[in-house]
Amino acid sequence: MDLKKYFQKAQQEKWAVGQFNFSQEEMFKAIAKAAQNLNSPVILGISEKSSKNLGLEKAAAIFNSEIKASDKPFFLNLDHAKDFDYIKKAIDLGFSSIHFDGSYLTFEENLKASQEITAYAHQKNVLVEGEINPIGGSLTDPDEAQRFISETKVDTLAVAIGNIHGIEKSGQNPPLNIQRLAEIKEKLADFPLVLHGGSGTSEKDIKAAIQLGIVKINISTELKLAQKEGGETAVQRAVEEKIKLFGSANKI
Repeated sequence: MDLKKYFQKAQQEKWAVGQFNFSQEEMFKAIAKAAQNLNSPVILGISEKSSKNLGLEKAAAIFNSEIKASDKPFFLNLDHAKDFDYIKKAIDLGFSSIHFDGSYLTFEENLKASQEITAYAHQKNVLVEGEINPIGGSLTDPDEAQRFISETKVDTLAVAIGNIHGIEKSGQNPPLNIQRLAEIKEKLADFPLVLHGGSGTSEKDIKAAIQLGIVKINISTELKLAQKEGGETAVQRAVEEKIKLFGSANKI
């Protein structure tokens, strides 16, 4: 089953696919092991910055070797990518999806760039995730979101609903604006929405967001902390906990 179908299934059944970010091969293997153990679809994410450190070709090679060795649906996403030539390279290397972060552009510039990237990606059957407002900035406007997805033809949209990247010192991030998510959902019907900054967000808010149409949740900071404190085993444990929370276990 392809990634788009998993998003549709998640939308209908009220669960979410986890995107777990890695920056080295050991983390990748821990994420893949957790997904295999729990029979869960999983997206392995790597940021543009991390992929430059690891090597884009190496990230694609690790992924291809893992999917050949496994019968589980693993998908590879380039996260927060901004450079069009670099995005094209990832698409040509066989990435499953691309998150184009055009939030640093004006709305009109973002529309135009997202249209170009989506047109190129769709020729290769690669999904595109769009972003209008920077995560941690102003909230996504439901009318802008509606126009954006209509004109760009992106496959998913990362929404800004009070979510932030990283974890606050208290260990608990500010609550999500569930009301704004409901307003976006009202405009976008069954369009698949993405929540960035899942680390440090309360379980209550995660569950409420899934009920309102979030089909993909990104986790990065918690995995970095697990890697630092307990290595591969701790990363695997952290991923398994999130898979259970997101409801994606045994959804293959």
